[in-house]
Amino acid sequence: MRLVIFTEPQQGATHDDLLRVAKAAEDAGYDGFFRSDHYLKMGDVPGLPGPTDAWITLAALAVQTSRIRLGTLVSSATFRLPGPLAIAVAQVDAMSGGRIEFGLGGGWFEAEHQAYGIPFPAVGERFDRLEEQLEIITGLWATPAGATYDFDGKHYRISGSPALPKPVQSPRVPVIVGGHGKKRTPYLAARYATEFNVPFSKISDIPAQYARVRAAAEALGRTEPLTYSAAAVLCVGRDDAEIRRRAAAIGRDVDEMRENGGIVGTPAEAVEAIGRYAEAGASRLFLQVLDLSDLDHIDLVASEVAARL
Repeated sequence: MRLVIFTEPQQGATHDDLLRVAKAAEDAGYDGFFRSDHYLKMGDVPGLPGPTDAWITLAALAVQTSRIRLGTLVSSATFRLPGPLAIAVAQVDAMSGGRIEFGLGGGWFEAEHQAYGIPFPAVGERFDRLEEQLEIITGLWATPAGATYDFDGKHYRISGSPALPKPVQSPRVPVIVGGHGKKRTPYLAARYATEFNVPFSKISDIPAQYARVRAAAEALGRTEPLTYSAAAVLCVGRDDAEIRRRAAAIGRDVDEMRENGGIVGTPAEAVEAIGRYAEAGASRLFLQVLDLSDLDHIDLVASEVAARL
């Protein structure tokens, strides 16, 4: 099981905060450092000093770290145009020496769109745009050097694109698609993704969603294997007092987090929970760290949990 530190900067974080966590994760041996792509806080938190842009953050971290993989879980197709987004991701991949992973979703948080003047179409159109963006971005990256790329869709049209620059990673940057949808989500993952992620779900619900993606891949005749992953909130402590202190710091209830698939409890309990994710079919787990000031939390999980997997 590969472990990734996953952050939610819209809840309140500076770039210096993210850099400290990314370096701590790298030093502790985690597989990756990922961040959400949101422009508005959620829930009853100050959210100060305000939102940061995911791909500007990752560009900086690309040259401020050396080993750890970096990515989004997930960028929203409503935020950017596919051509410029393909350029940005390829550029950051080059800046990192080939360590970028690209999560893309349809977008769901209407309030952040209203707050920053971003159009928010109906859900069907958001899925349509997501599919076209996945086709365009992967198509641009796959176009041979010296050739051009064209696309004529309902929402985007591309004519004679030189399809440059190319990512450092060959043949493309790993693409992550995730979600709980039963039809279009599995199809999009099977068609375009290298990894499928189930975020914040009861562990018992995960195998059925993985099975839908496998069925979609088989129906498409896909031969390239997919990676299957999940995301879960992290709240680990050496004893009950430390567990409850960390839960209080993020405004969550210990029992509620456990009920909904969180990695919660002592290191031994965390190892057991991660084992259940492995039994469900996940080979990578995104650990949602909400208190970015608590670097001891990251070190504890690395030394007392990851070392026992």
